[in-house]
Amino acid sequence: MKDAPFPDARALHTPEAVRARAREMLALARADRTLAWRVEESRLDAVADRVAAVTRATFPDLAVPLHARWRHFVSGGRDLWAEAVAALGLVGDDLARAAFDSAIVSVLLDAGAGPGWRYCAADGTILSRSEGLAVASLEMLAGGAFSSRRRPLEADAEGLVGITAAALADGLQASEGNPLVGLEGRAALLRRLGETVAADPALRDPAGRARPGALFDLLAAGADGETILCRDILLAILDRFGAIWPGRMTVGGLALGDCWPHPVLGPVPLHKLPQWLAWSLIEPLRAAGFSVGGTEALTGLAEYRNGGLFVDSGVLVLRDPADAEREHDVGSPLVVEWRALTVALLDELAPLVRVRLGLDETRFPFGALLEGGTWRTGRVLARERRADGGPPIRVASDGTVF
Repeated sequence: MKDAPFPDARALHTPEAVRARAREMLALARADRTLAWRVEESRLDAVADRVAAVTRATFPDLAVPLHARWRHFVSGGRDLWAEAVAALGLVGDDLARAAFDSAIVSVLLDAGAGPGWRYCAADGTILSRSEGLAVASLEMLAGGAFSSRRRPLEADAEGLVGITAAALADGLQASEGNPLVGLEGRAALLRRLGETVAADPALRDPAGRARPGALFDLLAAGADGETILCRDILLAILDRFGAIWPGRMTVGGLALGDCWPHPVLGPVPLHKLPQWLAWSLIEPLRAAGFSVGGTEALTGLAEYRNGGLFVDSGVLVLRDPADAEREHDVGSPLVVEWRALTVALLDELAPLVRVRLGLDETRFPFGALLEGGTWRTGRVLARERRADGGPPIRVASDGTVF
């Protein structure tokens, strides 16, 4: 895609840009100038009631963890990540690099599986959607599928560059009878990750190996004492890995990643997978002894569970009801508006839910809202309204967005 007109390209690689553009989109909707959606904000109170109820039912003590990939590695009451780490005896910085390798690969594979895909885990559990992709990716990582040395819980540039769609299909148990959306796109994304890591001399572990997990060393070296800010985690992800999303908007040669043109607002950055990854890297950094602050800088995730929450609850209403029956390109104005409005509405929803739970932002940060929370309630509503529990809007996905 050709260069986008924008005065400061790097500004689009920030959470502030995501939040600012999302708020501009909400202002556009309030002025009745959005192209595909109307916003019925009077229904937000009912959504807050439902999210608070789901949060209480899931976490009766209201000790809600942050929304992160690690939650999906718990299956059948077992913490599969903890078991894998214990079996390998990983500790200290080696554990942190393994956690970074694993989170980066697993998050990049987590871009919507489609309604028909299922995964049979090693213990016989049948899983689907994000949980299925998480356990499948973890089992592939444990088998060394992304390591040129076949080392468990390691991903390196050479191993990633060699990933094929066939190998990924085998590991994820995808087939004609068990279709996984965007298989080719996922494999290509991992190969580009490998190429990007190989070309970046800053992404080397102490042994000199090119691996995504060396991002841990980069963040540790740049820490202010023992403190790392979430904003800096996201900026590092976008700076180091932004080039793996080709064919999207660019400014002055800078690939903008999950950023899309809108006819009225211009470039709209969303950065769903990078932010999901940023949320997921907080815990391994804390486990390595760092204080990670500034979680409020990150935004909600512009994905179909959070977005579906607002559509299924009637907060977001299509101007043309027939659009609910059509499939839409991920870069269409309808989908760009849907995703940006989701980010803005999550900001509006957070204080309403906190009031209902009797918690302040310290005890119920934004990451807890997502986990407790909005994506979970979005899933509940989807199952109530559609037999397959799928999203209310069908999006043509290549497996690299959301």
